[in-house]
Amino acid sequence: MNTMSSNNPLHDAHAMIDLLEAWVQRNWLREIDLALTRFLWHEVKDASPELLLAIALTSHQLGRGHVCLDLEATLNDPYIALSLPPDQFTDHELEPVKRPSDLLAGMPLPFWADKIRHPDLVAEDHGQSPLVFDGERLYLRRYWQYERNVEAAIEHRLSRGEQIRLTLPEPELQASLSALFPKEKAGPTHWQKIACALASRSAFSIITGGPGTGKTTTVVKLLALLQSIALKHHSNRPLRMRLAAPTGKAAARLKESISGAIHRLPDVVLEQAGLRDAIPIEVITLHRLLGTRANTRQFKHDARNPLALDVLVVDEASMVDLEMMEGVLSALPEHARLILLGDKDQLASVEAGSVLGELCRHAKDGRFTLDTASWIKRITGETIEADLVDDQGLELDQHIVMLRESFRFTSESGIGQLAAVVNAGDTAQITSVLRQGYADLSKHDLMSIDDPKLEDILVGQTNTEDASEAAKGYAYYLSMIGKHRPSIDAAKSDFDAWARTVLAAHSQFQILCALRNGPFGVTGLNHRIAETLNKRGLIHTATTWYEGRPILVTKNDYRLGLMNGDIGITLSYPQRDKQTGQLSSVTRVAFPKGDGTDGIHWILPSRLLSVETVFALTVHKSQGSEFEHCVLILPPKRNPVLTRELVYTGITRAKKWFSLVSIGNANMINETSTRTVQRSGGLFLKK
Repeated sequence: MNTMSSNNPLHDAHAMIDLLEAWVQRNWLREIDLALTRFLWHEVKDASPELLLAIALTSHQLGRGHVCLDLEATLNDPYIALSLPPDQFTDHELEPVKRPSDLLAGMPLPFWADKIRHPDLVAEDHGQSPLVFDGERLYLRRYWQYERNVEAAIEHRLSRGEQIRLTLPEPELQASLSALFPKEKAGPTHWQKIACALASRSAFSIITGGPGTGKTTTVVKLLALLQSIALKHHSNRPLRMRLAAPTGKAAARLKESISGAIHRLPDVVLEQAGLRDAIPIEVITLHRLLGTRANTRQFKHDARNPLALDVLVVDEASMVDLEMMEGVLSALPEHARLILLGDKDQLASVEAGSVLGELCRHAKDGRFTLDTASWIKRITGETIEADLVDDQGLELDQHIVMLRESFRFTSESGIGQLAAVVNAGDTAQITSVLRQGYADLSKHDLMSIDDPKLEDILVGQTNTEDASEAAKGYAYYLSMIGKHRPSIDAAKSDFDAWARTVLAAHSQFQILCALRNGPFGVTGLNHRIAETLNKRGLIHTATTWYEGRPILVTKNDYRLGLMNGDIGITLSYPQRDKQTGQLSSVTRVAFPKGDGTDGIHWILPSRLLSVETVFALTVHKSQGSEFEHCVLILPPKRNPVLTRELVYTGITRAKKWFSLVSIGNANMINETSTRTVQRSGGLFLKK
């Protein structure tokens, strides 16, 4: 390979391939991106260098969560092409090579678009070409098809509004909503009631909002409303309802929330015979709902084998990627309703796509038409503010409601205030909030990763009986291991109770990282934390499966009933020798069953195939979870993953305390909050 070919990569395809190889050597580009580009070039030798560059970047962007390559955005900011910060484009150990900014600087958009059009490789709509060029966005065909399928399926459900409305007589709808949402003293607009009303007349609806805004409460009341009408008007046959979430952790949280919300329903609502039992509480993962097929991307349930249900609720929808959303919509029977719940401002899915974010791009502005606003007033008595009414609003906008009042974070909550100003990208207010002295907020500006104060933050307090204070560090849950350990001859129920105590104590505190690798990431900090705890005698890391080791499941394991994101703790467990009858301690990992019960799985370490130590957790992996106290550690240098959405998601994982640790750059939270996730995609952009 001649990385320093004298030929201009934009004039010679061989030179372009050489340059792409140099990018792979520097870890700027993935091997698979180069392999795809080389393969297509082999098939079509007259492909232009500009097209080869676009193919490599399209594949690379897909690996970064983008559905397509947005040519205009890439030309406006060439650094985003490889999703690397500028300082990573220099490697003193390797010969200098051209960077994306060198190639793309000054290139006119029409010129690049013209060079991309090749009849054998690129089409502008349906066909057999491997790529699709649509609205200045270049897609791999499979993902273009996913996007079109999702759009078409949603549009079809939006068009069925009149059929749905005929099943809900307005007088009964008004009376039911009044029972579900009793009139209280005059206050702000009751968005939960509006969301319930609009969703009741739609085959597709979205309820979005931040933590504590009542998404689960709203959907439980909606399910009660739909079941009430079904039991009255459809021969007492309840609707078949299913609840699902992207991960096992999110499913377990939803089940707990749903159970609590059902108990809080007004008594007058539950007086109807059979209504309480008709509201589901079981929640499963989307993979389990659709049924995975071994060694294939296909699901058991699809358009030819639809799901047997009438209503599907999907929680944490921000975590659902484009391919999964296409699978869900394909598997829905014609008559079924789909209700999506989620926080549009959270991080998008790990895989390609930002479906909820794209669908909710106008949610904050409302964009309700006059007809919709009038219907809302007539049915709920609630008035939509004038600045949220727009007669040019899309049909999609009439099926989306953003809940705007948090019942968890009040004006006295620093967590709530910080989340709001970060979400707004208001750097002046971020600084102000952090200086206000809120009891539930703290900020630590450290000069380096070796600052001794970091160890104190990680370990926390060791000599306190106050669980709320002891939540601020890993010492608390480790102290619970010895403090509550049963005798070796205790009953299994005693060991289960011990494990529950330790797991509950562990969930009090979590270190969150923006990065996966490096000294400021999960890999470096997990090692650092383990060393610190070992040095202080809180754990003993002489063996791999030491007692107290927290374990994260990184891949669904249906054999063991463990889901991606589940966390367990390594503990000692009694085992009786079959020959001598003597008891001895063996190592097991205790996981909560995650089925709404308080059961414990005690699993042999040798049976755990896809797990890792989890003292530190990426913010991405923390989605769907909540902790009493979270510590978010920000690195000193900018990185493409450091965005407003990441910081907002990290802050809102905390229920009672949030600590921010900035290492080497006290202003990193402000810098990060000005950068938003700009995932390329085209859902409903033409409408």
